[in-house]
Amino acid sequence: MSGNKAFAAFLLLGLFLAAPLHAGEGEEKGESGEIFTFWPLVDYRESPKEGYRNISILGPLFKIQQWGNDRDIAIRPLFYERANTRNETASTDYLYPVASTETTPDVTTVQVLKLFQNNNYRKDEGEKQEKSTMLFPFYISGKSEKYGRYTSVFPFYGDIYERFWRDEYHYVLFPLYGRTVKKGTTTRNYLYPFFSTTTGEKESGFQFWPLYGEAAKEGVYSRRFVLWPFYLQENSGLDTDNPTEKRYFFPFYAATDSPQRSSRYYVWPFFGHSSDTVTKEEVRDYFWPFLWTARGERRTVDSYLPFYSREEGKERIKRWYLWPLYKHEELNSLVLRQESDRILYFLYSNSRESWPQDDKEKRRTAFWPLFVYNRDTRGVSSLTMPAPVEPVFNKDGVERSWAPLWRLYHQRWNDRGDSAASFLWNLYWHEVRGDDFAYEFFPLLSYRSEKSAADFKFFKGLLRYRNSYGEKSFTFLWLPLGMHWGKADEGVRADAATRAHSPEEQASNR
Repeated sequence: MSGNKAFAAFLLLGLFLAAPLHAGEGEEKGESGEIFTFWPLVDYRESPKEGYRNISILGPLFKIQQWGNDRDIAIRPLFYERANTRNETASTDYLYPVASTETTPDVTTVQVLKLFQNNNYRKDEGEKQEKSTMLFPFYISGKSEKYGRYTSVFPFYGDIYERFWRDEYHYVLFPLYGRTVKKGTTTRNYLYPFFSTTTGEKESGFQFWPLYGEAAKEGVYSRRFVLWPFYLQENSGLDTDNPTEKRYFFPFYAATDSPQRSSRYYVWPFFGHSSDTVTKEEVRDYFWPFLWTARGERRTVDSYLPFYSREEGKERIKRWYLWPLYKHEELNSLVLRQESDRILYFLYSNSRESWPQDDKEKRRTAFWPLFVYNRDTRGVSSLTMPAPVEPVFNKDGVERSWAPLWRLYHQRWNDRGDSAASFLWNLYWHEVRGDDFAYEFFPLLSYRSEKSAADFKFFKGLLRYRNSYGEKSFTFLWLPLGMHWGKADEGVRADAATRAHSPEEQASNR
């Protein structure tokens, strides 16, 4: 279903459910927009000054939102689409993170579990579209600028070019035969990974894994293994100013020597020492990765895990106390400052970021599974409860497609005093924006005031009291007849209307 058709379908459904209530005074309308609710079937909100409208049906399950050029459509958790009509971009999640699509003026991408991926590239007008498809590892197709089109049908036959860190892949009935090419070096595998040969310019080698293997390129490298991984020998970087020699007699002895680095390890992972002449750093291992120290120009490390660990650099500090109980990290630079604390990884986390030169900051605090608190760089804060997933997987897809389903309470506010809160998907809600205030506890009470007007309802209008700029009324049983008294102050009404449409008033409402 296209975005426009889905929008129309949901809007018609929302109007169908809402229609019987309009006759019964079920709507609240004012200078700043419109609010119509009938929990949990329909929740409609509109703010023309903001270019905003939103309709939710059946709580968090169905949603259509338009805000300027941005449009969101959701059928949670099955479908969530976010589009921008100005940029002609759209992204859609299908049962996140199972599948998604991304559309831009240049390319459309479809992926399923990162295993299937299809890309359609749009060239200049009049040229044919290019396509690449992957159902990893079974089917891969595409086009290489250098080698042309390619296809792989695993494990029967395949040619792949300029993907997966190699220039070429070729295979027949894998693992019986395969050939790869990288930077002029060709490796042929027979019954992978047991038998292979290596050829290239002044380069040759073979292996019968895990018994014996060797390879060498004149003036570049040489390596050999016997009974892998127990004995390995390698000389690399022979054509550079840092030729490196490595010898491993696993697990008893390991050595690395080069002009820049030297290391010795005995009975790995115990008793190791390494020195780096570039970073002026010495590392001593007593039981890696738990007991070790480092001293150098760039960092100082003392690790005595699980009791205590500290790593300090020029701009960064990291500490563990009773690992994994408590962790603290700091980053202090002229551009960015970060500070974070964690207790038992995701049980509790508190992170703060600031940009001193821009005078901006943000913060995030999470206590699994109770709540998540956020404050963004605009000074807008939010609190959501409960949070069974968000403290562990802080992803936009979780926030859009899943979190609203279990979010019983949600509140947002800013430093100007504006706020909005929702409990049980708007069974109770309130909004404060400048001098305007509205709340509802369905179906018992609802109240709305803006400037010099107020509207109070009991049982969605069974009893209703209104004060519109001094003109008061009381109605019963949703009837238009009732008691009316007082006289409207037209000066106050005109002043309120002027302020409501002035740039200053609109700015204060944002």
